[in-house]
Amino acid sequence: MTDFPPIDPVDPDNSVDVAQIGTDPDVFEVFYRDNLETVQRFVARRVADPHLAADLTADVFLAAIDAASGYRADRGSPAGWLVGIARNTVAAEVRRQVRHHNAVRRISGRRLLDPDSLTHLVDRIDAERESRALYAALAALPKRDRALMELVALDGLPITEAAAVLGVKPATARVRLHRSRRLVQSHLQPHLDRVHPDAVAALTQEVSP
Repeated sequence: MTDFPPIDPVDPDNSVDVAQIGTDPDVFEVFYRDNLETVQRFVARRVADPHLAADLTADVFLAAIDAASGYRADRGSPAGWLVGIARNTVAAEVRRQVRHHNAVRRISGRRLLDPDSLTHLVDRIDAERESRALYAALAALPKRDRALMELVALDGLPITEAAAVLGVKPATARVRLHRSRRLVQSHLQPHLDRVHPDAVAALTQEVSP
């Protein structure tokens, strides 16, 4: 898979014409810089292998290039749109691993990283270790409600953008989120000593639209 090297983020207010990222390298570079941190965090919360995380991060941006012409600003921000692509990319990888569970095949698909890139991804994955642990508390939720909770509580999307990613109305998303928070809170109760209070709050406190 193609790799994009980690680079320092730039001004998050710097906007680009998403439709041009597939045809203009300069526009893509700005888009990549603006959104790399978001994509890396999304992947690191779901993947514990730095080699695979690097591949998936690159795959997300490659998929964004292919889908750029279909971006609609009225359906959400570029970051929210990219999170939707990241969600599909990670889900596709999960399906691939289920289908191809042979360890040799999985290992052969991994590419070696240079030491600096590997260290960066290991640090990122370690930083998101607690977030990954919280996914156990989400396991009791129906699949559609779990996806909504992840996007809002763990990935930080506004409810309206999370609803757009999942293709539901914002009002429906708010009802599902409220119900899911109560269920997650009841499941976390016996394990509060193992999870940082801020992480618990992220899953159980109501947020603004």
